[in-house]
Amino acid sequence: MAARRPGGRTANVRAAVLDATAGLLVESGLEGVDLATVAARAGVGKSTVYRRWGTVPALVTDLLADMADTSLPRPDTGSLADDLGEIANLIQRTLADPRQGRLLAAIIAAATCDPQTAAALAGFYRSRLDEFAGVVADGVVRGEAPPGTDPAEVIRHLSAPLYYRMLTGNGAPDEGDARRSTAAALAAIAAGVFTPG
Repeated sequence: MAARRPGGRTANVRAAVLDATAGLLVESGLEGVDLATVAARAGVGKSTVYRRWGTVPALVTDLLADMADTSLPRPDTGSLADDLGEIANLIQRTLADPRQGRLLAAIIAAATCDPQTAAALAGFYRSRLDEFAGVVADGVVRGEAPPGTDPAEVIRHLSAPLYYRMLTGNGAPDEGDARRSTAAALAAIAAGVFTPG
């Protein structure tokens, strides 16, 4: 699901702190995260955490930046349908993962009441949209989508049903949900839903 982080002492401290932050978010949400507890769980000095991050929202912001940096790159199968299917499957697997799914749900919940977390979450999703939008742009060039198709809107509509299922208490999305989401996005692309006018 994620690429490997580079090594080094500073990188190792950051990885331990971000892993501790993620664990606390999964277990008890934003209200369960404080800098001293993060430091203790990560096995680093409190002064390190206070000096480098200073606030819980700063920790969450860095966690989301790390998640974006270590996320898998977009697929490039040479087929828009296959690329969208792979993206839907990646999102489905992430949301169904016991740790990753709960972590994203906790961050989304925290973003509803903390502006800095909301801004960080928006930045995370913007980076993923920018990464995945290339598959749609390539599909337009190959004639698999109408000219003027909005790549970001395609990716939003591909992923939305998967997130909706998770966030409305209906359980994690499954492979069938990913297939349906892909088929719906492809049908909407063919119908010109994502083109101007």
